[in-house]
This record gives sequence, structure tokens and C-alpha cells, in this order.
Amino acid sequence: MAGGLMGFIKAKSKVSLITSTLFAALLALCATGIIRPFYIADILVGLLLVVFGIRFAKGRKFMPSGLMLGLSAAVLAALLLIH
Repeated sequence: MAGGLMGFIKAKSKVSLITSTLFAALLALCATGIIRPFYIADILVGLLLVVFGIRFAKGRKFMPSGLMLGLSAAVLAALLLIH
């Protein structure tokens, strides 16, 4: 959610703020067990991985899309190892 807030502050991107808030809320609900089954979080993080992968491929800038791509990949790997 912090990245969406930074996108809003720096570039006035409402889409960034709304999307980050939505994903943060959904992932928090998955973490608390309110949203089940467990693989919903895997799907959500996988979607983030695809989105940031496309953005990184288009822009070739590490910040912010490359960083978020790496973080999304690390989180997805951790989730897959847990299951």
C-alpha cells in the first residue's frame, strides 16, 4: 500500500492508490483466514507479478516496477514453499 501512496503523492495517480489499497486489503483478508481457500493469495500475488512484469518490460526502469516485480516474485515463492 505504501507504493500506491507514493505513486499518488509523486504522480497524482489515483489508480495506483486504489489498486494498492484493494490488493493490500484482499491479501490482509487472506492472511487472517477470512478469505479462503489458501491459494487465493497465490493468485493475487501472481497477478501482481504479471502486472509488474509487463510494466518492467515496457519501461525497463528498476524503480518502481522492477523492485515490485522482485518483491512479488519473492512473496509468491515464499507462499508456494509454505503450501
